[in-house]
Amino acid sequence: MCGRLNIRASDLTQMLLEFLGEAYSGEDNFNAAPTENIPVLRMNEQGRVELTSMRWWLTPSWAREPSTQYSMFNAKSETAATSPAFRGPYAKQRCVVPVSGFYEWCREQGQKVPYLIHGQSEQTLLLAGLWDCWSPRGSAGGAASLYSFTLLTTAAHEQMQAIHHRQPIFLTQEQAKSWLDMAIPTQELEPLFASKLPVPLHGSPVSTWVNSARNKDSRCHQIIGPALAIQALQ
Repeated sequence: MCGRLNIRASDLTQMLLEFLGEAYSGEDNFNAAPTENIPVLRMNEQGRVELTSMRWWLTPSWAREPSTQYSMFNAKSETAATSPAFRGPYAKQRCVVPVSGFYEWCREQGQKVPYLIHGQSEQTLLLAGLWDCWSPRGSAGGAASLYSFTLLTTAAHEQMQAIHHRQPIFLTQEQAKSWLDMAIPTQELEPLFASKLPVPLHGSPVSTWVNSARNKDSRCHQIIGPALAIQALQ
């Protein structure tokens, strides 16, 4: 996990108005997949939080070239501080990924059933991530620089385990502000990696239309059965 995201422009606009005082100018992406460009929040060079677009599949700054040979769209929080690919961003390049929800596939009666994990009150979920910037060797001016990110994951909360054994690291708005504050060492924020649920969630079975990353329309989050309530807040 987590391999697909649900992004609704109206949800991001509401979140950004509260978080940054500005609206979201992008489009819906009801089935965002790794290697696609996704809106993320980060601290820019001027020390201000900004929303920018990054590729969802981290390419380390030291890599010879962008590659999908290794799974770099998720990073385990337990090992990110020491991983060659993630330890640099872990120390100084944190980001927050705002989403309306994310998808997980649960095996039921021999078949994989997709579930949309989303807030019970339709609030935007804020996920902890890391970002990096890669440039071709010998390039000048940074014209071809590639900005990319990965989502941090942790062990699933007990109420999430029926769907998947891992979960993204959820942040409240106040926690997200701390996560984006590069004056705070990441080590001081590691308590955020605990298996917690900051808001009540629903796990809703959805149409298998979402199985194909080429499908982007609203059928991807068409709910086809009763939702699983994930109530715990701790």
